[in-house]
Amino acid sequence: MLMSGVSLQFPITPNTDSHLSAINWDNLPFGKIFSDHMFVMEYADGAWQQGEILPFGPIAMHPAMSAIHYGQSIFEGMKAYRNDHNEVVLFRPELNARRFSESAARMCMPEIPEELFLAAVKQLVAQDAGWVTNKPGYALYIRPFMFATDEFVGIKPSDTYKFVIITSPVGAYYAEPVRVKIEEHYTRAAVGGVGRAKAAGNYGASLYPAKQAQQEGFHQLVWTDAKTHTFIEESGTMNIMFVINNTLITPSEDADTILRGTTKRTVLEVAASLGIPIEERPVTVAEIIEAAKNGTLQDVFGAGTAATIAPIAIIGYRDEKLTLPALETREISLKIKDFLDNIKSGAQPDTQHWIQKVC
Repeated sequence: MLMSGVSLQFPITPNTDSHLSAINWDNLPFGKIFSDHMFVMEYADGAWQQGEILPFGPIAMHPAMSAIHYGQSIFEGMKAYRNDHNEVVLFRPELNARRFSESAARMCMPEIPEELFLAAVKQLVAQDAGWVTNKPGYALYIRPFMFATDEFVGIKPSDTYKFVIITSPVGAYYAEPVRVKIEEHYTRAAVGGVGRAKAAGNYGASLYPAKQAQQEGFHQLVWTDAKTHTFIEESGTMNIMFVINNTLITPSEDADTILRGTTKRTVLEVAASLGIPIEERPVTVAEIIEAAKNGTLQDVFGAGTAATIAPIAIIGYRDEKLTLPALETREISLKIKDFLDNIKSGAQPDTQHWIQKVC
């Protein structure tokens, strides 16, 4: 709900101490450098108040702030690109806006109208458009997030919240093909839980098992179902997709344990347009291991905002490490990646109307 009189043209306090000129674009760590401004908006008295764009900086918080103690915190991940026509564009941002509202509802937090969410993102990116480079493979990562701000130690939904958007220039999330391990003990999400919400706690709970996998030489885990650990769900920060006998296969999102991914949904739509057979269904660990061993598993890749299309090179399963086909042989994922890259760069017409320009 918006407070009466709230404008979608947000006041701006310019940052007079920009450090854009000091950025080393050839040595850009992911998620550690931030642009000059941020968007901030408060929720109080049952309504969203007037938002504003401010110089990037620390956020003050009370020691009893609800988010710290009870975990009411959600976020999104998006990117802005500079295309071949020197335009700054967003890719399907309305899907992020909808998922943000779905996450908020599940976490008992106030939803943000799609129009407001998109206006805030676009105006912030426009303010820091100079941070969006045309360097191939680079983008401006956009992180909208919301957290509870009641100054109260007691288990209940907060009455006040803060919505913030920050941005960060980034290159590739993974510098090499990904090595993953199938997890059969720890659980990312259970039926009836918050696996479908992009809640901060989901990622906090994943850190310990992910750290163990990294100590074994893997980048990420492949999460399996909480009850039997026989069905594949996600891979670390990405949805996961397989190609077996020229068919694109991915776990169904019918259960509420899998995050609905914008990139995954787009990959499926692109594949359909290219005439690639698709199966969106429960996927068992056993069938993937069998396909890897008998040579019918042609490709495995992750799909997500940060990584976009991330080829998976090795799957660890118990005491085995299964090496997957060479990257240059993976026709389907390469076709889809080229298709998406060409739309984002403007090299290919956007007949799907997935691109929104930042004015």
